[in-house]
Amino acid sequence: MSKPFLDRRWPWVVATLVVVLGFLSTVLEVRFGTDADPRPIGSADDIERLAEREDLNVLFVLIDTLRADHLGSYGYERDTSPELDRLAAGGVRFDRHMSQSSWTKSSMASLWTGLYPARTGITRYDHIVPDQAEMPAETFQQAGFRTVGLYRNGWVAPTFGFGQGFDVYIRPAGGAVRRSIRVENQTLVSKSTDEDAVAAALEFLRVHGHERWFLYLHLMDVHEYLYDEESALFGGDYGDIYDNSIRWTDSVIRVLIAHLAQQGYAENTVVVITSDHGEAFRERGLEGHARRVYRETTEVPLILAFPFRLERGIVLEGRTRNVDVWPTVLDLLGLPFPADQDGRSLRSDLLATARGEALSEPGPVAVAHLDQNWGKRKQGPVESVAVVDEALRYVRGNDRGRPIEQLFDATNDPGELDDRADDLPDELIRLREAANAYLRTTPPWGDAPTREIEELELNQLRALGYAIP
Repeated sequence: MSKPFLDRRWPWVVATLVVVLGFLSTVLEVRFGTDADPRPIGSADDIERLAEREDLNVLFVLIDTLRADHLGSYGYERDTSPELDRLAAGGVRFDRHMSQSSWTKSSMASLWTGLYPARTGITRYDHIVPDQAEMPAETFQQAGFRTVGLYRNGWVAPTFGFGQGFDVYIRPAGGAVRRSIRVENQTLVSKSTDEDAVAAALEFLRVHGHERWFLYLHLMDVHEYLYDEESALFGGDYGDIYDNSIRWTDSVIRVLIAHLAQQGYAENTVVVITSDHGEAFRERGLEGHARRVYRETTEVPLILAFPFRLERGIVLEGRTRNVDVWPTVLDLLGLPFPADQDGRSLRSDLLATARGEALSEPGPVAVAHLDQNWGKRKQGPVESVAVVDEALRYVRGNDRGRPIEQLFDATNDPGELDDRADDLPDELIRLREAANAYLRTTPPWGDAPTREIEELELNQLRALGYAIP
């Protein structure tokens, strides 16, 4: 892609469109009922035939720091996510979906490559995704798609290797933040919102929407606890503000989805929505993320919406993982994906579920991994690993210098708060061995490359709330 429309006109386009989007998101109520959704009714056969279509686009929306159990479609009692719930109701919702880390860079490296963190090698603040990694954007690019990435989190900047395969990969310029916007994260000096990312997306579609495209938006307002006055529905404490931010982000996504419908893209676009990690609210004394790999920071949503509506949405109830996302989407579209991945395509599971058939095998064992010292430049790694098999979650890590090893059973403890290690010794040994085997795996390209990060960039990353000494 040539870049003049970004380089020469970008600030003016964004400034104008932010005003338009502000009007749309605060004055207009863009709510689809069944009659207003322009997509036709589809079936399992239509899912199977996606691979035969040559007109499909892919919209990938990554909502940073979004835990699954705070969405209505995942059983939450608050109305935080009407648009996401609507998409899930006519598409596919993955009920037990797990990210591969609780820290953005490590998690996103796994999501994009289909490899677990030990196999990407991306576990420290200065690691870079190597050129040898096969990224989905490269596959789309080789297949003739226009590829654009709009990111708002510095951990996925192109300087960390995440721009591979994108014709354009930029952080959208910020416009003036509207007075109705509230930023409750006191570590943040906000100069933009997710409206700016959507504004940039609309400008891309205006110029190149008639071509086949792959568009990635990495949204950050939930991470930053940002919302507007109309989204302030749930109170003012820590968890309430988080829910307000989800409601706000849902409304911003609604504007983008409405634009797809209004411009005729809804009927030929696959929409993929997920997150890099969740957020802890002192369930076990911890707040935030990027500290451990418990349930609250690794259980995330995954929603697929097709160019058609399913009369009854599909719920895939087995264990799925972020490493499965791109093998699945590429397989649905008939595009190749690397064979040597930890992830697997879920296409056959989707088709079986859509047809009311039993799945041929249970979901795989899932792994989440965090180096607890990822941001401590002068200290060696301290590995925190979770191994999840059906209802069991094995967790090891370090708590204030003391090694810990825990086992949870979600069968009667959905929050995974009661340590059952003493009650299930055989399972503890089995999953401990699985964790040990996982930690012995290595990247196919050797050690991940690193780069020197200047203090200015470190300060920008610290502004996200991360403690990097």
